[in-house]
Amino acid sequence: MTAFDTRVAILIRDDLLTWQKLNVAAFLATGIAGASPEAMGTDVYRDAAGREYARLLAQPMLIFSADAAQLDHAHRVAVERDMTRAVYVEAMFDTLDDDANRAAFLAEDPNVTRWVGIGLRGSRKAIEKATKGLRLHA
Repeated sequence: MTAFDTRVAILIRDDLLTWQKLNVAAFLATGIAGASPEAMGTDVYRDAAGREYARLLAQPMLIFSADAAQLDHAHRVAVERDMTRAVYVEAMFDTLDDDANRAAFLAEDPNVTRWVGIGLRGSRKAIEKATKGLRLHA
């Protein structure tokens, strides 16, 4: 097993429907991967028939369940520690494309953001501080 200097954590609001949780986790994971190309594996995957498959993030991601207050706390820590952040807010469930998602996020009150998920990448200590008290998602 390889030790990593950084950790990746995906925090999902606990009161979402199952399809929403999965959707948000997928979007946040791609956000972290896109913002952190150095965290990606070094090569494509190949099967025994020679077919190629996409590279994956080269480190594990922990997925946590959180309530609204816990998401607020994690976001504050992430901003204070300047961690890589991917975000998803409630209003984004009502949009149809990337431009509309950005507009929905921009319209959020930064002091009362309606988080449904936050993806984080940072040092082990920063991730531990942001996720303190959270349970891994079941």
